[in-house]
Amino acid sequence: MYQVITMYGDNEPWWFFEEWEKDIEEETSFLSLDDAIQFFQEKWDLICKNYTYINSKTNFLSAFWNDGEERWCEECDDDLQQYKGLALLENYQPITIESERKFYEATNSSGKTKRCQRPEQSIRS
Repeated sequence: MYQVITMYGDNEPWWFFEEWEKDIEEETSFLSLDDAIQFFQEKWDLICKNYTYINSKTNFLSAFWNDGEERWCEECDDDLQQYKGLALLENYQPITIESERKFYEATNSSGKTKRCQRPEQSIRS
């Protein structure tokens, strides 16, 4: 089963830190990879209209953000950039096929990316 997920939070969608699922805003499931890709493309086109910056990986993982969309983190004692994430997953794992170049060549990220350095945050295996 394939999922197209939108999320919003401190991290780009490719990190998969522990409890990353808490950032999910919307999830749509598909039996067909082709249907999931088509839906991902439609969501990508809609989301990118609302954000200045985009950073994407070649396997259908994209982060979008605007300057000033930040959250204060007590643990970090700093403001953390907030990201809209879009991901196409298979059984909640990154897929291994490459997306169309349109989705990862559109990257126009700034150097602002930061993530919380809390010690209990770990990468999901």
